[in-house]
Amino acid sequence: MYELFEHTADLGLRATAPDLSSLFAEMGRCLLASVVEEPASVRAAQDVRIELAGTDREFLLFDWLKELLLRFETEQMLFASFDVAVTDTGLTATARGEHYDPDRHALAHEVKAITYHELKVVEHEGGWLAEAIVDI
Repeated sequence: MYELFEHTADLGLRATAPDLSSLFAEMGRCLLASVVEEPASVRAAQDVRIELAGTDREFLLFDWLKELLLRFETEQMLFASFDVAVTDTGLTATARGEHYDPDRHALAHEVKAITYHELKVVEHEGGWLAEAIVDI
């Protein structure tokens, strides 16, 4: 489960999941929901493989969200679904999506950057909780 929350001139992303891999996938979906008004309008038409190294969970989450945002900024790719495997040394993922189509994808926010402010990945109620603030 994910949700967006207001944070001054920024926007907060929050997700919960039973395990870290699912948590990172939920945060990917949450980022999509911050970018487009109707996340369901994005088709999982093209696979993109992403591999990131890192041992710190918060920094790995930052790098994950930053990579997804970078792909949107540079390649106009929107990702709708994710198969993520988080390990002790990083993550590997298949992100599925399509190129941004202004006729089908209404933008919700202009996400300028992922921030380190209040970034967290913690165990929570038998599962995991992640929060990140994005600059809009």
